[in-house]
Amino acid sequence: MSISAAISAPREFERPAVNPWIIALTVTLATFMEVLDTSVANVALPHIAGSLSAGQDEATWVLTSYLVSNAIVLPMSGWFSALIGRKRFYMSCVALFTISSCLCGLAPSLGSLIFFRVLQGVGGGGLQPSEQAILADTFPPKQRGMAFAVYGMAVVFAPAIGPTLGGWITDNFSWRWIFFINIPVGLISLFLTNRLISDPPYMKREKKSGFRIDYIGLGLLALGLGTLQVVLDKGQRDDWFGSHFIIAMTTISVIALISVIIWEWRHKDPIIDLHLFRDRSFAIGNMLMFMVGFGLLSSTVLIPLFLQTIMGYTAQQAGLALMPGGFAIILAMPLVGYLLGHYDARIMLLFGLTVVGLSLFHMTNFDVAIDFRTVAIARAFQALGLAFLFVPINTVAYAFLPKDKNNAASGLINLSRNIGGSVGISLVTTMLERRAQFHQNQLVDHVNSGSGRLHTMINAMTHLFVSRGSSSYEATHQAYGMVSNLVNQQATMLAYIDNFKLLGVAVLAMIPFVFLMKKVKPGGPMAVH
Repeated sequence: MSISAAISAPREFERPAVNPWIIALTVTLATFMEVLDTSVANVALPHIAGSLSAGQDEATWVLTSYLVSNAIVLPMSGWFSALIGRKRFYMSCVALFTISSCLCGLAPSLGSLIFFRVLQGVGGGGLQPSEQAILADTFPPKQRGMAFAVYGMAVVFAPAIGPTLGGWITDNFSWRWIFFINIPVGLISLFLTNRLISDPPYMKREKKSGFRIDYIGLGLLALGLGTLQVVLDKGQRDDWFGSHFIIAMTTISVIALISVIIWEWRHKDPIIDLHLFRDRSFAIGNMLMFMVGFGLLSSTVLIPLFLQTIMGYTAQQAGLALMPGGFAIILAMPLVGYLLGHYDARIMLLFGLTVVGLSLFHMTNFDVAIDFRTVAIARAFQALGLAFLFVPINTVAYAFLPKDKNNAASGLINLSRNIGGSVGISLVTTMLERRAQFHQNQLVDHVNSGSGRLHTMINAMTHLFVSRGSSSYEATHQAYGMVSNLVNQQATMLAYIDNFKLLGVAVLAMIPFVFLMKKVKPGGPMAVH
């Protein structure tokens, strides 16, 4: 059945046998575990590298390997669910994630750790899409906004506490425990899923006979997304297109992704259902979700980096600055879920984009003398806006799709968020380095031997160092070194401001697209349910 035909023939909502809120909490448990693992390992990289006798650059593959395998599996989750059943696929993902987490904690070498992280990414990639599809099928349209709010709290709160938790565990125990903590959570999730969750009737009625595996689509998708993720993660370190490796990976990625689009569009049983993008609300929803990942994850990298490099905070202190944002999301999400039952979701999207954009422009006022409280409040302000984006985007994106497309849709929309995050992180890290160089050159032009202000500063610093016991020669060199450090610090500060400004413009540029989305009646039945 085509999407348009399915939309014109709505199905009656089928209520599950178990209380739907118990199901929501069950799937949210695994969500929190998986999303947390994408950020909790970041601060432990130096400890991992030292423990396994590896270089810092080699250790980054601990992150890259997870992201690559995760990105490949995300869009395939709907196809796997249709092939073997959603509950069976979901439990397989939880089991694989849990077992591979244990193996990561026991890894004796960097190579084995990277391999186990690949397996962990495969398991984690299937969790979020399956969970969103389960929620979409479990709750009636009137309650779906609140259900996604509960799910959203885990998705957005986990990255906020990940660096802090990872730093605390690494400092007080061992980096291996950042993986071991997944084991009890995974076991509880498996037990509850087995007892409480079942496939909806429409999935049980679907005929699996004649189902062919699309090996070509599977290979092209894995190759395209895998090489894209490598390019985004390693591009800045390898000087982008100054590296033959990055050029080769980019070429392979472009060719493979273009080929998979052409192939999957025409295939009878595609790995990813690109025809879903015919629905403009779903297409725009994916664009907005890309921007949520872009803004959330890139700023989650920028703010701790700013606090550590400019302000001299420890990793744990920098992580604590993000915590108020996590609490702001927890408080706001239930309100968003309630409002979705009474107001047009597009109004909340406009509000959310505006708040996030303005919060990023507010961060352009940061300086080298900023205090912890100001940073924490700015992050909480941004998080408030993000809370008004995640749930409404999901609600509108699913609203006009047939129920049997929920699995395929959830894989694509989660892929959009993850790719958005990867693009955002890659962009801001590249821009941070290059804009710092630009501003440094600009500032150096104003710091020259003919500057009276420079001479006054050098003389004052020289006298200070002499008074502390340095010789006149040493004091002069120390004074010039301090001026150089001040120039570098100011140049880096200006680069951070440029990044916040770019992110603010990118987010606000999404506002016009909200008006192109179709209206969903608040609290009423969606088009297909």
